[in-house]
Amino acid sequence: MPSGWRCWRLPEVGAIATKVRSKNAGPFWLTIDIFCGGADAFAQIRDGLSTERVASLFGADARTLRRFDIPALNVIKFSLPRPRVQGSIDDPDMHGASWAALLAEVEIN
Repeated sequence: MPSGWRCWRLPEVGAIATKVRSKNAGPFWLTIDIFCGGADAFAQIRDGLSTERVASLFGADARTLRRFDIPALNVIKFSLPRPRVQGSIDDPDMHGASWAALLAEVEIN
């Protein structure tokens, strides 16, 4: 790379948000919460993270993914159908806790 060039990375959800958490919402649904900590972080994530992008990240149909922007709490919540029923023999994440890590690493436009 020529001198003077810089490699810029966009900020990730996890670097902007106070906390990103995922959990079960019953045996057929998962929920992922982004706690933004303030109005500025909430606006940045809300405006820079599309529902379609989140659906693509998790291999879900954007029509079935539900998004809830809650400005009074500075929280963005996504709910989506689990790809496998909770506790089934091929369920790799019975508690739904690992999904948050994937979303935390998404860069914000």
